[in-house]
Amino acid sequence: MSRAEAVDKGHGRIETRMIAVRTKLPARLDTIWPGLAQIVRIERRRELKALCERQVIYAITSLPPERYDATRLLAISRDHWQIENRLFHVRDITFAEDACRIRFGNAPSAVAHLRDAALTIIRKQNLKPRPAREAFAANPKAAIRLLTRA
Repeated sequence: MSRAEAVDKGHGRIETRMIAVRTKLPARLDTIWPGLAQIVRIERRRELKALCERQVIYAITSLPPERYDATRLLAISRDHWQIENRLFHVRDITFAEDACRIRFGNAPSAVAHLRDAALTIIRKQNLKPRPAREAFAANPKAAIRLLTRA
């Protein structure tokens, strides 16, 4: 079993991520998941002034251990959360996506695509998403001009 750890300090918190990677797999798993190469356990700890949180996740991967050791898998995990935050956190902050009540059929997917398109247009104008959405909500004609120009 190989292990790695990363500690980040900033924004008033200390984040510790630890990973344990197992490459010797139980026999039954490679029949259930063909191509399985590694089993991963990631523990995340966030320490704030008044709060300490701990999260443990387990994952499997087909990435070969020769190229993706524990340190590299930990970095990939961190990069995933940066992508997640860039996509979904921005959509939630800008459009209050988590509060949206649309739940059935193709509507949730369609609305998500519209939000993504709006974010793309806003970013192409080098604007910050939330202030731009608020400005366009207050001035719909400016939004229409931008759309007809894009």
